[in-house]
Amino acid sequence: MRSPPGFVNIQLDAAWYSEALGEILSAGDEYGAGSAAKPERVQVEFVSANPTGPLTVASARNAAYGDSVARLLDFAGHTVEREFYVNDVGAQIDLFRASVEARRRREEPPADGYLGDYVADLAQEDGDPVEPMLERIRATLERFRVHMDLWVRQSEMEAVLEEALAEIELYDEQGARWLATTRWGDDKDRVVVRADGRPTYLAADVPHMRLKWGRGHERLIYVLGADHHGYIARLKAIAGALGHDPEAVEVLIYQLVQLSEGGEARKVSKRRGDVVFLDELLDEIGIDAARWHLLARGHEQAMEIDVDLARERSEKNPVYYVQYAHARIGGILRNAQGRTASPEPGAGLEPEERELVKRLAEFPAIVAEATERRGPHALPTYAIRVADDFHRFYHHHRVLESDEEPFRLALCEATASVIARALHLIGVEAPERM
Repeated sequence: MRSPPGFVNIQLDAAWYSEALGEILSAGDEYGAGSAAKPERVQVEFVSANPTGPLTVASARNAAYGDSVARLLDFAGHTVEREFYVNDVGAQIDLFRASVEARRRREEPPADGYLGDYVADLAQEDGDPVEPMLERIRATLERFRVHMDLWVRQSEMEAVLEEALAEIELYDEQGARWLATTRWGDDKDRVVVRADGRPTYLAADVPHMRLKWGRGHERLIYVLGADHHGYIARLKAIAGALGHDPEAVEVLIYQLVQLSEGGEARKVSKRRGDVVFLDELLDEIGIDAARWHLLARGHEQAMEIDVDLARERSEKNPVYYVQYAHARIGGILRNAQGRTASPEPGAGLEPEERELVKRLAEFPAIVAEATERRGPHALPTYAIRVADDFHRFYHHHRVLESDEEPFRLALCEATASVIARALHLIGVEAPERM
């Protein structure tokens, strides 16, 4: 007669906790780094908002997500380049310029033109309004802790369009030139050059992607809004037409973000002028809260940010709850200056100490999976759990002047290091004081 299945209880020896803690302390900022089995040269193109107005909250999610993916890839050991593709030609740019020119003549913008105070402000300056708007976008991104390594203009790509198109196989039909994108999984072939000789929007992607490969990248990542879902197969087809593996092209689609305040949603329309700009959001809730709340959910999920909660500087706000844990440790370590920390426990470990060490030891696996899945939202979730475990440990056990002071100081140092690294990977600061 067989026995029914039972349970196996595993209890880790105290030496395991000591080794785990010692590994965290010795690795420092590099704990959990280098998870890439085969490091690659990767380019991440993100934001790439039309320079027809300041960055909006919708672009903010793109910026926070794309930058955090780039940070994770860099931490894993890849060589990463961040790119902003500037759409400086086309119908929307023409409409934007016409709107500013109308304001300069003290006239109303054309139908479907751009409104808002920023249009009137640009009208006070001479010259092409695209350039000062692009500088404003650049400044906003830097403020948001997003630094772009490369700015590529669509006009530059159109200048070498024919040269690039000569490198891929096209066919003629009905007077137009087509790319057989169905060869690489698209639902239908796409026109690249219209019958009247005008290139389609897709055409400029050929020299643009050729530039990316030419810069030595082995993997191309695009971060695009939900309305670009149908573009995935087209980008992969261009890669195939240029002689590269379509699977080396990743398109990460993020869903919309909405703001609510006082229970009411804010509307977003760059043309009408009733849009919520990223700079305004940062003024209201701060950079740390903005980055945190924009990354708190997976990019494939639509999200709503409660501005009232996000601006609150209390432990009700998860970003401040986690930062407070780091700041509390900072205070402990300042008061412990000159004292010895050691990962070797003096006696038996308390349950709260064990749980905290085990949580810290999860970090390499958490960050490796977040990188692999392009899912930085795992980090805020993990950081909250670390903060929970630390606050529980701190509530039950004295650190300074205790019999276990050296071990508990080491535990505090390791906790601060892991929290700081998790926050850095999502672009949030880890303050020493609050």
